[in-house]
Amino acid sequence: MSVRRKVLYLILVILAIGVYNGYYADISLEDLKKEYANEHSKFVDVDGLQVHYRDEGSGFPIVLVHGTAASLHTWDGWAKKLKENYRVIRMDLPAFGLTGPNAERDYSIKAYTNFLNAFANEIKIDSFHLAGNSLGGNIAWNYAAEYSNKVAKLILVDASGLPTNTSQPLVFKMAKTPAVNAMFLFITPKMFIRKNIEEVYADDTKITDALITRYHKMALREGNRQAFIDRANMDFKLGSKDNLEKLKSVQNKTLLLWGKQDKWIPLDNGYRMHKILPNSTLTVLENSGHVPMEENPLESLAIVVDFLVD
Repeated sequence: MSVRRKVLYLILVILAIGVYNGYYADISLEDLKKEYANEHSKFVDVDGLQVHYRDEGSGFPIVLVHGTAASLHTWDGWAKKLKENYRVIRMDLPAFGLTGPNAERDYSIKAYTNFLNAFANEIKIDSFHLAGNSLGGNIAWNYAAEYSNKVAKLILVDASGLPTNTSQPLVFKMAKTPAVNAMFLFITPKMFIRKNIEEVYADDTKITDALITRYHKMALREGNRQAFIDRANMDFKLGSKDNLEKLKSVQNKTLLLWGKQDKWIPLDNGYRMHKILPNSTLTVLENSGHVPMEENPLESLAIVVDFLVD
């Protein structure tokens, strides 16, 4: 089946589900706070945006940056153990989670890099380990390229930033398609969320109803659906000469963690990134997909802890 036919088929399925189950309205921030904020949650003003973050534990800081459509909760497994020895800081990026959209609707990597620096300044940390997954990994290595003196060690988990040898996930193609993307503002069935999670997990048995519900409700946060469309339509210029030179300039000691069964950013990208980065180590996780820290937190974290203390 061609990509166009797949898109049309999925559109019909979503419309049918939308008609049957009704349209999903936005969920207010206050309602989401009741369920997904806790005693460690804080909100800080960063360039006029109220950013949801958590700051736990004590010791040398480590900042964790999530990927597209995720939230700080994706790091729960890591944070639980890391906070025993480190000060663990994680935030919901603009466009996602409880933070929601920014007024400028600018979700370029440059805007995210500037955001991360403003956030670090606001909470007064000037030296830290930095870890990022997928989009968060892209932000992390760009940040290290611009602020190498602030990053002690860099951890990239299935990071984006290089062109892939596979087509873009269907959800991004749909978000870029006029008329089709308008449906996202009203019809966002749980089935659609489940399908995306199944694509990023290697083991579907680890996908719980609570996990699907969290991703679904975060997607319905006021403004997040439009922000997802805006983000998908950014021009990233992957593979440009400037982009590759910037990646090559990252001198920080770097751990590359990659799920062997990643369908979104395949392992080949990890090998290529390892060749470009001058000071990197690559570790492959055989039984993980695109989000090892969420799917296999203990296995992936053990490698990170060894890297941090080495």
